[in-house]
Amino acid sequence: MFSYSFLKTLWRSRLPALPFFIFASFALAGCTGVPDSVEPVSPFTLKRYLGEWHEVARMDHRFERGLTRVTAEYSMRDDGGVRVINRGYNAEKGEWNEAEGRAYFVGEPNIGRLKVSFFGPFYGAYNIAKLEPDYSMALVIGPNFDYLWILAREPNPAPEKCQTYADYAASLGADVSALIWLSDCLP
Repeated sequence: MFSYSFLKTLWRSRLPALPFFIFASFALAGCTGVPDSVEPVSPFTLKRYLGEWHEVARMDHRFERGLTRVTAEYSMRDDGGVRVINRGYNAEKGEWNEAEGRAYFVGEPNIGRLKVSFFGPFYGAYNIAKLEPDYSMALVIGPNFDYLWILAREPNPAPEKCQTYADYAASLGADVSALIWLSDCLP
């Protein structure tokens, strides 16, 4: 994935507009990919996935740094997409942070592969790599293992479930020692 500063440097180099936008399109397309070892879940039913999820564990990212009690609320949009409300508490500032985004399927709607955006036309991968049959826990991976979340319908799922999800993420190639655990179910 290319950084904003890299793309900004290219822009300043005054490359002809069409080749630049073609290059940028290919660079950004990689943000909605699937890691080679990950197979998004199928069959997948969006209606069952909607509702509130609690973040149990995540990789570290500047956009979530310092947040606890993080939740994601998924609901339908009028255009057929998914409304995403992410919310977390910043204890240092004593305030709640909230971000609203939108998600759409990449491919068939019975496969747990979506793209999500929280600003403008830029999308990131949302690949559901593991999902409980009752939709009570999920492993979500982005375009690579730097973006990984373990989600559950309750804030503190059973420790053995957390361990199962951490082990599965490790089997796919994720460095689970880098996970930040927000739940009491630390493996």
